[in-house]
Amino acid sequence: MSQDKPPLDPHPLSEYVAWAGNRNREPLLGVLKEKLPKDSANVLELASGSGMHINYFAPHFEHLHFHPSDKDIDVFNNIKKLSLDQGNNNIADPVHLDLTNPETWFNVGTPRSFAAIFCINIFQVAPISIADGMMECAANLLDDDGFLLIYGPFQVEGSFTTDSNKEFHETLSSAGVSEWGLKDIADLKKAADNHDLELKQLINMPANNFSLIFGRKQ
Repeated sequence: MSQDKPPLDPHPLSEYVAWAGNRNREPLLGVLKEKLPKDSANVLELASGSGMHINYFAPHFEHLHFHPSDKDIDVFNNIKKLSLDQGNNNIADPVHLDLTNPETWFNVGTPRSFAAIFCINIFQVAPISIADGMMECAANLLDDDGFLLIYGPFQVEGSFTTDSNKEFHETLSSAGVSEWGLKDIADLKKAADNHDLELKQLINMPANNFSLIFGRKQ
């Protein structure tokens, strides 16, 4: 695949998403190596899309059990093919999980059965309204010491941290899709607070992105 930036296309199997995923996977792996448990545990990915991230991370954590999920069942075959082709035996079959439908949240497992949940590059093309469902879902599925990692570009208290993020927001907004655009970390914190979670750590990442680590209030 060319290193040139493809045209913006949020479809999970697009060249643009693959390009963005390849660019951010190494920095994200570094964060996960620091944060994920050293003992056997379950890890859930929300909005797995093509499965590129979970299949890249899993071989580095053979003691962990990874669980992909997505609202769109049409991506499941791609996730399973990647797992099979790469010999990733610690990745479960993907399951249907819709953050707007609580009835699907326990398709992946029982309450408080996950040590970590991660979600990558979703909020720039998803409505901020799913934040409440994401936080409630995490509050139900995470164990007492578990964490939710949300990665992507965001506004901070109503401001853009870089000119490039402002330009990216304007590009997204110009597509004419109401929910596209950089969301504000303040709104994620508000949603977390509604479900007894809080922002534990904000990590600055390459390409003007952030890793946001949420956990239970102490």
